[in-house]
Amino acid sequence: MRSSFVWVLAIATALLTTAPATAQVQHTKEWPQILGGANQREMAEALAQGPQLERGRSAKWLLADRRKLAGAVEALQPQRPGQIDAYVVSAALDSDPVFGREAREAAKVLSRRYDAAGRTFLLARGADVPAGSLEALTLGLARVAELMDKRQDVLVLYLTSHGAQVGIAYHDGDEGYGLLSPARLAAILDELGIRNRLLILSACYSGIFVPVLSNDNTALLTAASSDRTSFGCKAENDWTFFGDALINHALRKPQPLDDALIEAREMISGWEMTNELPSSNPQATVGEGVEAWLVPLEARMPKVATAPVGAPATDALKP
Repeated sequence: MRSSFVWVLAIATALLTTAPATAQVQHTKEWPQILGGANQREMAEALAQGPQLERGRSAKWLLADRRKLAGAVEALQPQRPGQIDAYVVSAALDSDPVFGREAREAAKVLSRRYDAAGRTFLLARGADVPAGSLEALTLGLARVAELMDKRQDVLVLYLTSHGAQVGIAYHDGDEGYGLLSPARLAAILDELGIRNRLLILSACYSGIFVPVLSNDNTALLTAASSDRTSFGCKAENDWTFFGDALINHALRKPQPLDDALIEAREMISGWEMTNELPSSNPQATVGEGVEAWLVPLEARMPKVATAPVGAPATDALKP
């Protein structure tokens, strides 16, 4: 028996040593600190990579969710030659119900506003769509990049979750953990060659994304500045303050993005002052090249507004 084992081992060793070098991916570093580090520098470097940790997942749940993800990715339609198309990606990266409700309605509002029927990708906890995770988001963006004409088409990205001063949190029940840092989101978009971007980030401290992601072809809107929290993220809410003001009110109307931003900011400021809350200080940067793709998109906006849905975000502040 032992001689047979040695013979098999010898054959296996010979096959491995003669295999092409490209068949192996060599490890170049020690096992990384996935969600931390030995010191602040190592921790910052680890978090900048956008780590994701899954643990204790049900095998059946994983299979079902992968099937939903595959279906959602394959359902995206190719861009239409001869016009600027928008691809809407709306993702709840936290499983608290408020974020799922917000991502779902944001997908509807943004898809209608930017003529993106068939080109909308939604991630949110629920039986009908794949759950939001950093991996699922990355795969959705990669598929969008395959289908769009990157010279002219536009990514409209809406992310909603809790946030920290290092990035947007991925937190799914007790099984999924991670962080989307500004550096990681920028690296994904740059690798995929997605140039024209309307990025809307609904999370505390989301202003940290402004220095990294702002450029000539990007419009970037955040719920708060880099040193401020935003409000309305209680699990039982239908909306966060930012989502309610911008998506549920301002962007439902046939008005330019600039006017929608002014309306949303004034609405949020009024809610915060009335309830004696510190200002979240939402941020907005619009690159000089944005007009080239935004004007044609807004020219096709529906001419009739839709009515807000759900309970107002401020209801959670009532005694």
